[in-house]
Amino acid sequence: MTDMLPTHMSFDQFLRHWAEAAPTRTALTEEDREYDFAALDALTAGVATMLADLGLAKGDRIAWIGKNSDLYVLLFFGAARMGVVMVPIGWRLAGDEWAYIVNDTRAKLLFTGPGFDDAVAAIRGQLDHVEQVIGADEARSRIAAAPRRDFAPSGPDDAVLQLYTSGTTGRPKGAILSNRNLFGLRLPNLEGGEPWTRWDEGEGVLVAMPCAHIGGTGLNVMALAAGVASHVLAEFDTDRVLDLVQQGRITRFFMVPAALHLLLQNTRCASTDFSRLKYILYGAAPIPLELLRACIQTFGADFIQAYGMTETTGTVIMLPPEDHDPNGNARMRSAGRPMKGVEVRIVDTDGNDVAPGAVGEIITRSSNNMLGYWNLPDATASTLDADGWVHTGDAGYMDGDGYIFIHDRMKDMIITGGENVYPAEVESAIFGHPQILEVAVIGIPDAKWGESVKAVCVPRPGMTVDEADIIAWARDRIAPYKCPRSVDVIAALPRNASGKILRKDLRAPYWEGRERMVN
Repeated sequence: MTDMLPTHMSFDQFLRHWAEAAPTRTALTEEDREYDFAALDALTAGVATMLADLGLAKGDRIAWIGKNSDLYVLLFFGAARMGVVMVPIGWRLAGDEWAYIVNDTRAKLLFTGPGFDDAVAAIRGQLDHVEQVIGADEARSRIAAAPRRDFAPSGPDDAVLQLYTSGTTGRPKGAILSNRNLFGLRLPNLEGGEPWTRWDEGEGVLVAMPCAHIGGTGLNVMALAAGVASHVLAEFDTDRVLDLVQQGRITRFFMVPAALHLLLQNTRCASTDFSRLKYILYGAAPIPLELLRACIQTFGADFIQAYGMTETTGTVIMLPPEDHDPNGNARMRSAGRPMKGVEVRIVDTDGNDVAPGAVGEIITRSSNNMLGYWNLPDATASTLDADGWVHTGDAGYMDGDGYIFIHDRMKDMIITGGENVYPAEVESAIFGHPQILEVAVIGIPDAKWGESVKAVCVPRPGMTVDEADIIAWARDRIAPYKCPRSVDVIAALPRNASGKILRKDLRAPYWEGRERMVN
């Protein structure tokens, strides 16, 4: 089926193409609702009509507060067809955070997902620019009743999506993404001919990560470009995931390693038929070797690590299946190689390329790089330079074969006694300990060393964590200066909606009262 894929660069082009080429093929499902490509084309054209009748035009913003939903997909795709920019907002955020983002977008319309009407009504008085709040039932009725009319479609470089960064520090920023950002790398990588870039008719993609993040919304875009079905879950639920797998509907999915870990703990895994599952993509963190072994044994699929960020419209570096070895290998510690069409450099603080193997900041340039941050020219300039390079803020190095090794977020680096320690390396060393379910490593103030390494651990059910044993375990695996000097035990690690550990929340109590969170 890959040979049939069109050379398009916009939502409108893809929707028209698949409605003509495969009108009865399943395009989208959620719960008991199922749409073929003919219906997806017609309904999203109805969305464009509805938005135009409500006074919206290219460049305007609409916002969504809710979980994943087929309705969100219809609204997003329909808005994108005419260049109205969709802004999905994390449903787990607090009301004041919702209000800040909605006001920042200057959205005229706010759509609410099922079950969110009352919560949004509570902040209605804080919304400065919203002219209408439209609930899920009303939105479905309006779309179904809207006639199809001609509209001027958006072009490759028109904005269609605005995703707010997770805001682990300061206010969240809206990364503006275009049609080209979302579709531009597809064709170069198809031409590369790697097996995982090919699609067969009847494949299906699971969409269970939050739609307010590129790892959620981006999967719907991937499915549309490939002409396959996206199967939407309102949120990640291990039983619902296994239901879809057992039904044979899912051939690929993306999950953060923490979600894979949860899936493995569902007792139904042992009796679920995973034979149609071809690829498991994961990201946001490396996969510990012990977890990979368990996943391969249970799922039997090929694994692909995806590295990217909101500002790069998701994946720009991939570690392919052949580099995933259950016995472990050097390349498994890497994020992989740049995708075809992506440039990556490792630079020092002055922007100069460093030697192979030397640690510096990872910067990248491709058609995936965002247009910029919404109404933040200074922040845009500090992340996206004049030559088109996105500065990721991640520290890493490139080996002689072009593999990128991520040490950690540069801001998370621990400096102890003048030595740089990257939490991910310490976490990987501790993860396999039989008492440990999850671990996060942070730097805390130390009068002698500046900072010392602390491990914050979640024990396995029924287990007791022994601090001395954890430290000894780490010392057998990594250099002594990298090992934790202390261990805390907590019930659960704090995470944002996309599953990333909120290290700032773990660090905060230890740095309270200090001007800077570095010593």
